[in-house]
Amino acid sequence: MTYRAVFFDAGETLVHPHPSFPELLADVLRREVFEIDPVDLHPGSTVVAEHFARAAEERLLWTTSPERSRAFWLGVYRTFLADLGIEGGDGLPERLYAEFTDLANYRLFTDVESVLRGLRERGLVLGVISNFEDWLERLLEAVGVATLFDVQVISGIEGVEKPDDAIFRIALERSGVAAAEAVYVGDNPALDTGPAEALGMLGVLIDRRGRYPDHPGIRITSMADLPTAIGLTDGVG
Repeated sequence: MTYRAVFFDAGETLVHPHPSFPELLADVLRREVFEIDPVDLHPGSTVVAEHFARAAEERLLWTTSPERSRAFWLGVYRTFLADLGIEGGDGLPERLYAEFTDLANYRLFTDVESVLRGLRERGLVLGVISNFEDWLERLLEAVGVATLFDVQVISGIEGVEKPDDAIFRIALERSGVAAAEAVYVGDNPALDTGPAEALGMLGVLIDRRGRYPDHPGIRITSMADLPTAIGLTDGVG
């Protein structure tokens, strides 16, 4: 099958908190005089996944307004802090929210840009389909890849979130590509590859942290493996 378009999730697929979610969180807590080893925060990443899953199940549309986003993330941070035995009543969750919405605290994964440019050189349409606040547009500009995408479908702008297939349909319509001609790359089976595949797209799970070793579909651990995974046997870039 020859594909005409490749769409990407954003968080933990294209971009990440710098140097990582646990490390940035630990850095903020150290500034607050809490000595936390980032290693101890890695299991807490499941807290975020659980909040994402619950929000999707309840159709909270948490990205679609600043107020909903703030309430969602404050809930995540309060849970983190409670699990660590840290009192959060002094405004610490709000300070964490400010840090994690600061563009300066994000980076592009190092394996992303060369692959994006290689895919564009092959003539593929590129797009973003992401559950993210509207500031993702500015973040993609800040990390230098906004111009590489022909289509950006961001839930905070569109008012619809994955796993609702409407967000995928918007991207397909705007790109003029049929589902069977499109690939979707994301880091979460339930929110990303599952709904994309149900619509007829090819799902590719990027599992950088080895969370889904038994994933039954296409699974890669580096973006550099994407071209081969979708049949571009001579690679890109």
